[in-house]
Amino acid sequence: MFLAKRLVLAHFWVAFVAFTAAIVLGEWQMFVRSPLSAWVGDPEHYYRSVTGHGTVMGYVFPTLVAMGFGYAITELALKRRLLGLRWAWIGFWMVMAGTVMAATPIAMGSASVLYTFYPPMIGSVFYYLGVVLVVVGSWVWVALMAINLRAWKKDNAGKAVPLAMFGNVAGAYLWAWTSVGAAIEIIFLILPVALGFKDTIDAGLARVFFSWTLHAIVYFWLMPTYIAFYTIVPRAIGGRLYSDTMGRVAFVLFLVFSMPIGVHHLFADPQVGFGIKFLHSVFTAMVAVPTFLTVFTIVASVEIAARLRGGKGIFGWVKALPWGNPMMLAVTFSFIMLGFGGAGGLINMSFQLNETIHNTQWVTGHFHLIFAGAIVIMYFMVAYDLWPQLTGCRPLPVGPIKAQLWLWFVGMMVMTMPWHWVGLLGMPRRMAYFDFSNPALAGQGWTLIAGSIGGLMLVISALVFVYILARARKTDAQPATFTFSTPVHMPATTPIALNGFGLWLSLMIALTLVNYGFPIAQLASLKETSVPAIPIGGR
Repeated sequence: MFLAKRLVLAHFWVAFVAFTAAIVLGEWQMFVRSPLSAWVGDPEHYYRSVTGHGTVMGYVFPTLVAMGFGYAITELALKRRLLGLRWAWIGFWMVMAGTVMAATPIAMGSASVLYTFYPPMIGSVFYYLGVVLVVVGSWVWVALMAINLRAWKKDNAGKAVPLAMFGNVAGAYLWAWTSVGAAIEIIFLILPVALGFKDTIDAGLARVFFSWTLHAIVYFWLMPTYIAFYTIVPRAIGGRLYSDTMGRVAFVLFLVFSMPIGVHHLFADPQVGFGIKFLHSVFTAMVAVPTFLTVFTIVASVEIAARLRGGKGIFGWVKALPWGNPMMLAVTFSFIMLGFGGAGGLINMSFQLNETIHNTQWVTGHFHLIFAGAIVIMYFMVAYDLWPQLTGCRPLPVGPIKAQLWLWFVGMMVMTMPWHWVGLLGMPRRMAYFDFSNPALAGQGWTLIAGSIGGLMLVISALVFVYILARARKTDAQPATFTFSTPVHMPATTPIALNGFGLWLSLMIALTLVNYGFPIAQLASLKETSVPAIPIGGR
């Protein structure tokens, strides 16, 4: 019996409504910078919009999706009632309160510091307190995932933790440790200034602490998508999972390698030495390993589905795939965008090549392909797949879902590919205005027009997505029992190391302390490193 339906629905609905509002802000930003629009005249309005868009997309939307999906997995995979339901609701309302608290100063123009905070700029104290509330609310979810797993293992000694729950708890632990960096930055460096106790801030040290969070948060966003790859896609397309073990290895490798890599975002920052930058660059390359494992495993699982449908030959099985199935379409689009975005990431992580594209539109194209492309399209499919369980509705209509997915994929490619090109030409990101009457820039105007057209397609896709969910028709019939993918060959036994997290959490913490301990200690020991704070919006 699925008892946490209302809780999961509450998380999903708030997430998707906030997502839709944020994507409209994103489209407005592209439109007003393009030759299609006259300049709005006040750059602060642009940065206000960017802050709202980034805060919702970076913190609120993926956190709520991960929490809602996590609660659903707990009941559906463990086949038992969620422990701590009241605490789960408390965590949800803390996220809600934090969202409203952060959104209000953004809307008033007193917190236009972007979602990365960018000290020495200092916004309203309520913006930072709102972000803290969102994070603390999510920590309630982390605690509940750990408690529910422990209770299940106590009652099922020696049994393998279901793969969906294993990935879910891995994502929760990753987020708990990932968020520590930004929490330290806000509590100990930013809030004393925002509260008026200080008028200077060590911006360099603050950026290092935020880099602790800045890249690893991507893998927190990614975890629900990878759980869907392993535990939903094979079943949804009529196949079997190639390897349960591969999934477990991928999840624990994300814990180990995704944390000690954030300094590659600071290649141009002089306060961090070359040695540490090189170390983080190497570890950034290592995080590709679980992704390669996943691509191999899911392609093999897809091939199994095709061969069960009669597919023959080395490549002939591709024609036998269920291309009319929205899940098949979604995973294909996700892998294509992951491939292009990942290839761009190899450039970003290279100390030498990064100099070419640092702070250009290339970077914007890269992270939109990864998050808004490869990750979010699978968020859609998670919602579609769970919706009959959550609402008791009939199976959702295939035609509109496929149209929505095509709109999302084409819109994302139309928007991001020109960004990569113009980034190589040196177009900076975060610019509020480009003067395309300048002959030197006139030839680049088409890239922002393409971005606006692609962005409009994304807005339409998001609205169609919400419409499909909102218009789902209820039925008196009981929904079919929800199942996760089953592997072709279930291992007779699961190694202890792949059925728990003690070893991997130790490695995660140790590598983080090694890779961050030296630069943080070095910067904290320096004297007279603070600079005057820059108040935003007359805080």
